[in-house]
Order: sequence, then C-alpha cells, then structure tokens
Amino acid sequence: MSIKLTVSTLAIAAVAATSAAARDQVQISGSSTVLPYSTIVAEAFGENFDFPTPVVEGGGSGAGRKKMCEGVGPNTIDIANSSSKIKQSDVDLCAENGVSEVMEVRFGYDGIVFASDINGPSFEFTPADWYGALAAKVVVDGALVDNPHKNWSDVNAELPEQAILGFIPGTKHGTREVFDEKVLEAGCEATGALEAFMAENGGDKKAAEGSCLQVRTDGASVDIDGDYTETLSRLAANPQAIGVFGLSFYQNNMDKLIVATMDDVTPSVETVASGDYPISRPLYFYVKLAHMGVIPGLQEYVDFFVSDDMAGPDGPLAAYGLVSDPELAATQEMVAEGGAAMGPLN
Repeated sequence: MSIKLTVSTLAIAAVAATSAAARDQVQISGSSTVLPYSTIVAEAFGENFDFPTPVVEGGGSGAGRKKMCEGVGPNTIDIANSSSKIKQSDVDLCAENGVSEVMEVRFGYDGIVFASDINGPSFEFTPADWYGALAAKVVVDGALVDNPHKNWSDVNAELPEQAILGFIPGTKHGTREVFDEKVLEAGCEATGALEAFMAENGGDKKAAEGSCLQVRTDGASVDIDGDYTETLSRLAANPQAIGVFGLSFYQNNMDKLIVATMDDVTPSVETVASGDYPISRPLYFYVKLAHMGVIPGLQEYVDFFVSDDMAGPDGPLAAYGLVSDPELAATQEMVAEGGAAMGPLN
C-alpha cells in the first residue's frame, strides 16, 4: 500500500530530523504593540524553565505573519505576534508555502484611556474632539486650515475652557498604533476632514488617511516615547494637561488621575473586553502547529504565556497595561491540549 505524503507532512519530518541541530530557541516576530508583552514572557520563561530564552523581534503585525508563513522548518519562525486579526492573504500565503495549520491565540486586550489630574474638571470626549484638538489641519467653514484651536471649548463648546495640551504615545510606542487608528483616523472621518483630504489628494484614500495622522507641532501635542510613568510625571508638572495611558496603569493610579469617557462609555476591564469602549482591540499571537512538540520549549512557552501567572488579571502583563481576556481559561485549555488549527475566516 502506497502512502501519499503531503508537503506539510514532509516538512514536519524535516523539522523533526534537523531541529535539534539547527536551533533550540523559540523564535518570534511581529507586532510592536505585542512586543513588550512577549518580551516580558520570554524573559520570565528563560528564568524559570530549562529552555533558552526565546528570541523576540518586532517589525509589525503584517511582517510577522508574513515571516511565519514563509514555510515550515527550523529556518522559519514559530510564532507571529499580532495586534490585528490574521488576514485571508496571510492564510493564502501560508497555504502556498506548506504552512497548513496555524493556531490563533487571543491573550488579552489593549485599551487606552484619557486621564487628567484628579483635582481638575472631568471630560467627556469623542474621537472627533481629540482630532479637533491635536490634528495639524482641521476643517473650518468647509476648508482645511492649520489648527486654530487653543482651548478644549474651542473644539466642543461642552468641554471645559481649558488650554489644549495632550501627552500622547510617541511614534515608536506600541500604543500609538491604536491611538492613530481609533482616535485620529476615526475623528478625522467624523469631522469631515478625511473627505476634504481625499478631495485635496485626488481621491487617494491612503494619502488622505496619512494626512489624518499628522499632529500639530505648536506644543499642544507632545509625544511621549517613554513608558506611562513618564506621562504621569509630565501631568504632575502640567496639571492642566491630559495624558494617554493604558487602562491598568490608570487603575493603579486612581488616587492621582480622573478618567474621561469616550463616546459616553467609561473605560473599565469589562467595557474594554466587551468592545463597548471604543479605544480597544484584541491582541493575538499565531503559532505554527507543525513546530509544536518539535521546536524545544515551544509548547511550554505558549502554555506559560497564557497562564494566570502571566496573562491573568494579577500577572505582570496586566501590570504593564494588558486587559486580561475574560475567556482566558478556555484558551488555556485549548493550548494545553496541543492547540487547535484555525478554521476558515469569516
């Protein structure tokens, strides 16, 4: 009886035959947002297990998924970190290169909040408010002009008459991606600026979206490249300012900060995890199942990442800013059983 071996089967056999000699470290690449979480887990893993510390690199969600889909074997990475859900183009690329089984692991949520000095006024924001306050150009009387707004009340008459000063994540900060997408882009569209930019760029939506992300340079918008403790110290020195923080960091500093609503929703673990709070998104990593049980430490690393000790509400990832997934127990069970390949995308 003849047996027909698939490309994936042959690749797995090749991995099994050569992986011990080729490498004994888990290799990970992808999202800059997930990078610090993955690094925390990797370092703790190296300290607590008899495996080398995994190699974790950034490069972006799309680039990480592309690298994962290059093929199966010790010369390809094991895990792609991603701050967005895998795309059909990624699935197709994986299939073309013999990566037939990929496990999706959602390990938590990324939520950012807008907070100010606890002794100051409360704010009820929309993305349009933040775009109107910080964008380089805004629409006034139907035309794009350099941002003239000085106070929050200039943007929205219902906001306090307080000078605009926003401390936002720097362009190298993982949180900047969600700020750009969920705040600046959303606000640009809501105010009509996106349509005006498209007209200015001959209908080129990509160019218009790039224009939406340009922030003013007159001192009203300040990039913070450090962690949230730097933002907090800036607020202490500038109590009229408003800072962008991770939800968990805010919750650990509620004696100093008052949080704003966004689209009438108060940020909390529940509203972020449910998606009701608009400035949030799920975070993932994708695992090449052909490498599970073959690359030393891969199964153990994945188990450790989603454990309560790491990704739980009292773990170090939550302390850094992760909102723990309410369905983490189900993910833990799935991973412990060796994982499950993704089904077709909806």
